[in-house]
Amino acid sequence: MSQKAERFVPQKRGVSLKQAYRSHKWLYLMIIPGVIYLLVFHYLPMGGLIMAFQDFSPYNGDTMLGAFFHSPFVGLAVFRKFFTGPDFIRILTNTLSISIASLIFYFPAPILLALLLNEIKNMAFKKAAQTMVYIPHFISMVIVAALTAQLFSTTDGLVYHWLTGIFGKNHAPDIMSNPKLFVSMIVGQNMWKETGYGTIIFLAALSGVDVQLYEAAEVDGANRWQKMWHITLPAIRSTIVIMLILKVGTILNTGYEQIFLMQNSMNRAVSDVFDTYIYTKGVVNGNYSMATAAGMFKSIVCMIMVLGANKLAKLFGESGFY
Repeated sequence: MSQKAERFVPQKRGVSLKQAYRSHKWLYLMIIPGVIYLLVFHYLPMGGLIMAFQDFSPYNGDTMLGAFFHSPFVGLAVFRKFFTGPDFIRILTNTLSISIASLIFYFPAPILLALLLNEIKNMAFKKAAQTMVYIPHFISMVIVAALTAQLFSTTDGLVYHWLTGIFGKNHAPDIMSNPKLFVSMIVGQNMWKETGYGTIIFLAALSGVDVQLYEAAEVDGANRWQKMWHITLPAIRSTIVIMLILKVGTILNTGYEQIFLMQNSMNRAVSDVFDTYIYTKGVVNGNYSMATAAGMFKSIVCMIMVLGANKLAKLFGESGFY
């Protein structure tokens, strides 16, 4: 009889939304500004994607909102014009060149620097070193571009004069105007500015490594390099994978501000990327449909890259991003 009664014991119902709100009212109120920000600046602008399927003109209506309803739909004609135009292959090649070079050289830099900082035993020197490598992150990209132009100027640039002393006046590389060196300059700026700040995530992951693992390895006779390879790196592997997924997801995002500041008439053939193309087409030329189509294509590719990288990480036994 008791077993039969236990079999029909009703399950406890979950907490309703109203009860949850009453229990955590102030927490729900605190997220309201964040929700409003996401709705206004991230979700509401998605309505403008309709311009990619229209022959849009802001003069088609009395107001900007009215222009959306009075601009004729053209289907995928804007995308066909974008893909078959003379600029698509060029900006795709330029964007991928910068992104792949950044993935190869810039992405491992914070990991290597974090490993080196983690090996410093003198805490005072370690904190001072961390502070020094964090400072460039807080320098404006405008100042970085101005410093680059000043240091590599062919007239009074300090670094350029050093290079002329090494390679000779006729063979010193002109960093600012040589198109072949543009990608190296952009990646170098990113490494100088963001490598130190990027170590924060990896140093946080390294702080969670069990010290007893190092002690056991030391008893077994492992040196510092062996402990780093067999204990430290495996401990932060999941963090590295997640950061790699996020980096792959931004493969078509090269940063508008930096490219625009370093762009000139001599390197424009290799410096015109998706971000500058969207600015030129949309803001300068007023071709909103083409600019929206280019931005939509970039977003779709980035989403596919994130999903693909996350799936690949799971196939190799990692937890992935989600």
